Amino acid sequence: MRRRRIVTAGITVAAVGLLAAVTLPAVAGDDPTDGDPGTATGQPAGTDGQPSAAHDDLVAALRRDLGVSAADARTRLATERWATRTVDVLRADLDAAYAGAWISRDGADLVVAVTDPAQLDRVRAAGAEARLVARNQQQLTGVKERLDRVGDAASPDLAGWYVDLADNTVVLLARPGAQPAARDFAAAAGVPADAVRVDASDEAPVPLFDVRGGDPYFIGAGGRCSVGFSVVGGFVTAGHCGRPGDTTTGFNQQAQGVFRASSFPGDDWAFVAVDDDWTPQPVVNDFNGNNLPVAGSVEAPVGASICRSGSTTGTRCGVIRAKDVTVNYPEGAVSGLTRTDVCAEPGDSGGAWLSGDQAQGVTSGGSGNCRTGGVTFFQPLAEILQVNNLTLVTTEDGAAPPTGAPTAVPTAAPTQPADPPQSPCAGHTVLRDGELTRAGGRQTQPDGRFFRAGAGRHTACLQAPAGAAFRLTLQRFTADGWRTVAWGDRAGATVTRLSFSGPAGAYRYRVQSGRGVGGYLLGFSVN
Repeated sequence: MRRRRIVTAGITVAAVGLLAAVTLPAVAGDDPTDGDPGTATGQPAGTDGQPSAAHDDLVAALRRDLGVSAADARTRLATERWATRTVDVLRADLDAAYAGAWISRDGADLVVAVTDPAQLDRVRAAGAEARLVARNQQQLTGVKERLDRVGDAASPDLAGWYVDLADNTVVLLARPGAQPAARDFAAAAGVPADAVRVDASDEAPVPLFDVRGGDPYFIGAGGRCSVGFSVVGGFVTAGHCGRPGDTTTGFNQQAQGVFRASSFPGDDWAFVAVDDDWTPQPVVNDFNGNNLPVAGSVEAPVGASICRSGSTTGTRCGVIRAKDVTVNYPEGAVSGLTRTDVCAEPGDSGGAWLSGDQAQGVTSGGSGNCRTGGVTFFQPLAEILQVNNLTLVTTEDGAAPPTGAPTAVPTAAPTQPADPPQSPCAGHTVLRDGELTRAGGRQTQPDGRFFRAGAGRHTACLQAPAGAAFRLTLQRFTADGWRTVAWGDRAGATVTRLSFSGPAGAYRYRVQSGRGVGGYLLGFSVN
């Protein structure tokens, strides 16, 4: 562990009463969502079954987003709690006659659908509105499952499909003008025409598993910290948040990644490698509805303004006061930190520090809080990147724009942690890895789906296992379905390259094993 010139900070980070210093390296408490400004969570009801005072924030959110009064919001919450219990009972009692349940648009009533007229009074006796329909829930689910089984053949103009309980049908969402193709898709799946409804929609869904600086993540059994900055393959954060091998879940409580490297005390940094469901983005959440762009990592001087983003207190700003500071935490001394007059609190640990659009470091610890003020220290980013051979994801690397969804997958940041500088395919905008486990097996990339691209030149590189024969093809969606438009130039070689100039449209890559098995790396770009 590298040591630095010591400039002793005049505090000891320890709790000493109500106005005590806050020891940020002690990760936040047992409730992983406590104080998280980006997470709305329900609290336990009071002993009388009514909402407790902790529901005030939820009521305020309903007033804001649903446009209702506080009284109507509380009534709605009470109705929904009652409805949840009632539906559980009716679902069991009605058995095969049950066709689903939903809350009315105004939030005042529970509606329960049945296929047996003899069960209407049973529903009304439970206090719900009864509706007679043609298909039970099992039949509706069966229709959707038929569509799911042939989902890989769906046109990119088909945004998705779902069960509409109130209409007693399965709805397909198609781009305007593509409704006939959606009906053909349903017919090819063996679905009766009267069991589906096709709606025109401009929806273009994209995964919402983005890695953003400042967002909360949870470690193991529930400790919470904050994301620092996106790097190729994951993100950086504070070392005291976890140890190598510790698993993480994201802001949405979905499996996210694992700590690959960590150092604390002495230093206070860590690297978390994320799985393929998460895309590191060059942005920081300001907890005010905006994404702040990360354009680079030029170090700001003492006296420069600086802002910190964390999942407990959101975004707070101040000034850099000193560099190369050693802080004597209860767990041990950490040197090389930067001192600021910005406040922070537990759970903000690991969060991002920005000076303008330049990444500076990740939150380590501090003294005080955001009610009475204090000081906070951050671990400079340069050392984290250098020691761990990491690459910061920035807006100037061709990554996704700081706000909104990317218009095409080729503008997304690389997401693979597999030592890209050592791979001949690493220079491409998008990297995806996979594994073929049998001869003849194939996979679709990116991520089993497709991407949209404007007119331009497609280039790709496939690195396959030594001795294996893997074929790479590029397909474009046409009026006749998916059609192969380009082939790799050296099918079966360890490294295969592909080039194709084509019009705007929806594209996908196919990797297929002609001989051998093993892992591969695919890189591709559109220029």
